[in-house]
Amino acid sequence: MAFFVSDMTAHGQETSLVGIYQGSELTAAANHLGRGGYELSDGTKVSFDKWYHSKWIDMRFEMLTQLSDDFGLLWGASTGQRAEKVRIEPSVKLGFILQKRPTLSTTLSLTVTSILGGNLTERPCTADYGAIGGFQTVNCRLAASQLRPADTLKYMANINPSRLKLDLRFTGKF
Repeated sequence: MAFFVSDMTAHGQETSLVGIYQGSELTAAANHLGRGGYELSDGTKVSFDKWYHSKWIDMRFEMLTQLSDDFGLLWGASTGQRAEKVRIEPSVKLGFILQKRPTLSTTLSLTVTSILGGNLTERPCTADYGAIGGFQTVNCRLAASQLRPADTLKYMANINPSRLKLDLRFTGKF
């Protein structure tokens, strides 16, 4: 990485680390899915946490390659995260920032970024409904609900990250 940054600086461009982040709105959604549980027919409590808790939390980094005084490329990536019943895919972030200075004390900037990948998907469970229902594939969180087992599958989480972000700012110094 240091070699890459040095090479970019040598050609009149500069690459800077914008930030390193852990967690996202999808990490929060995965944590929310892990809340609660249910009770088996023999009274044993089953917590969702063991299925939805990840030991590794999604880690992201973002970089800015400045191509001119008023234009730069934003780019980065994330590692994703995985638990037994939920997964956040790794992602790539691409974008640009364009700024103009209408006066010496004001700046107008437009930032556009897009995320490729990074979807959150939930995996089903196999539940034993005894002599009446046998083994069936179900949404883990709704296995003990009043819904028919097959109907629970349409409530499986499949969440995309915010794909496109536009940020227009006008700042001034007083």
